[in-house]
Amino acid sequence: MNPAIPSQHAAEISKLKNHLINLISRELENNPRLNEDRRKVVSQLLQQAYNGLKISLPTTLRDQLFREIMDELLGFGILQPLLDDPEISEVMVNGAKKVYIEKKGKILKTNITFEDDAAVMRIIEKIILPLGRRIDPDSPTVDARLPDGSRVNAVIPPVAIDGPTITIRKFQKEKLSIEDLIRFGSLTPTMAEFIRACVMARLNIVISGGTGSGK
Repeated sequence: MNPAIPSQHAAEISKLKNHLINLISRELENNPRLNEDRRKVVSQLLQQAYNGLKISLPTTLRDQLFREIMDELLGFGILQPLLDDPEISEVMVNGAKKVYIEKKGKILKTNITFEDDAAVMRIIEKIILPLGRRIDPDSPTVDARLPDGSRVNAVIPPVAIDGPTITIRKFQKEKLSIEDLIRFGSLTPTMAEFIRACVMARLNIVISGGTGSGK
């Protein structure tokens, strides 16, 4: 559930959203040729389906609804805005009602929640299905990658006691330079010169550190 939708309208908007998603999904399944330019086609089908219902939502609410439907059909649902945010380095779903992010080195809880555990499972299945992987009670953990290379780890009951969990470690599109590390305080100029000298001398270098430490 997106917190930006007024709570008094959440149930009606959710029903409308699911109805539009079902309409568009059936249209795509019945006409595989529509998948050629999927984003453009989905956008057109969404507008046509919405117009056919002859309803009129406020512009901001309609635009938000359209974004969520596009994310659901083309991306990873309510997690997609978090994945699109370049400042977020990690997304952690610790059950349906607890979604955390790592942003600028700090762990923050978001206001985003899933409807239930089944909704989290649908995201997990959407991630692993194209990869030919499976997850079930007999094989309750899976490691995978998103199309952009981000690492994904998913765990479901009985191993996950609070419901299915997802951890997505994103990769920065631009690699950090030595100058960046010095500016961030991760290295001193002296340490940087020492490492540069080791590389130039082709010495063996051992790099170690905990998960997410930036190895």
